Amino acid sequence: MAMASTPSKHGILYAILAYGAWGLIPLYFKSVANVAPVEVLAHRALWSFAMLAVLVALLGRWSELRRELRSRKLLLMLGLSTLLIAANWLMFIYAVISGQVLQASLGYFINPLANVLLGVVFLRERLRPCQTASMALALVGVLVLAVFVGEVPWIALALAMTFALYGLMRKLILVDGLTSLTVETLVMTPAALAYLGYLEMTRETAGNTAGTLGLLALSGPVTTIPLLFFAAAARKLRLSTMGIIQYLSPTLQFLLAVVAFREPFSTAQIVSFACIWTAIAIYTADSWRALRQDRLALVEPFGADT
Repeated sequence: MAMASTPSKHGILYAILAYGAWGLIPLYFKSVANVAPVEVLAHRALWSFAMLAVLVALLGRWSELRRELRSRKLLLMLGLSTLLIAANWLMFIYAVISGQVLQASLGYFINPLANVLLGVVFLRERLRPCQTASMALALVGVLVLAVFVGEVPWIALALAMTFALYGLMRKLILVDGLTSLTVETLVMTPAALAYLGYLEMTRETAGNTAGTLGLLALSGPVTTIPLLFFAAAARKLRLSTMGIIQYLSPTLQFLLAVVAFREPFSTAQIVSFACIWTAIAIYTADSWRALRQDRLALVEPFGADT
């Protein structure tokens, strides 16, 4: 039994490391808050590709990558997924640098419900009653912010929808995570290099200091290492387990926003988050129940024969 449980224990550790890193990543982007979000995005794409290229070379997978690049259809789909992940990255960087980490955490709390909505719209999936209730509660939470705070939480909604659409694209693209992310960062790299070159030529000052450039270069490992942990966890854990652990990330972001960054947290925001947390609790409990029922449906006929 101990040997059988070891992969799961390792998977849980990898998942905690991945989602924990994503939850604490606002600390990194705060350290480069003096740099414009688009410039941070350009460095993130460039250094991520550099690190991924080294990893692909070490694993001897360049031939596989070249084979995938020959497919026009695949390149078109990866081009679309690149736009979605670039938009998501830029929106998140902007949220952190502009002091709106609370909205970022709200977006990633909403994300699983956005996935359900896309499943209904694009994959013709049917909503269970509890899923409908969770969607309605989440909508109430958003409306509370819109009415009592006076603005639609567009950053949260944009983060949730771009990442949900990106997840849908990754579901449709039959390529593993390392290959697809390498292609996505490769697609971003020429634009990133062109933009960074333009900045260096047009700046009146000498540009970023060596210390700032060093911090920006860290965006490569900051981006890719959690993804490697995530990939390792996904191979060892059920999706239902990953679905529960994923809430570690927005929870840490929420705590950073309120405790470390001292972002204002009004009564309306408390009500809004309470609605969305309740929606998430209903959604998670319903998903777990449905998973258990599916498993029983598969196991019971065999049990009846014994």
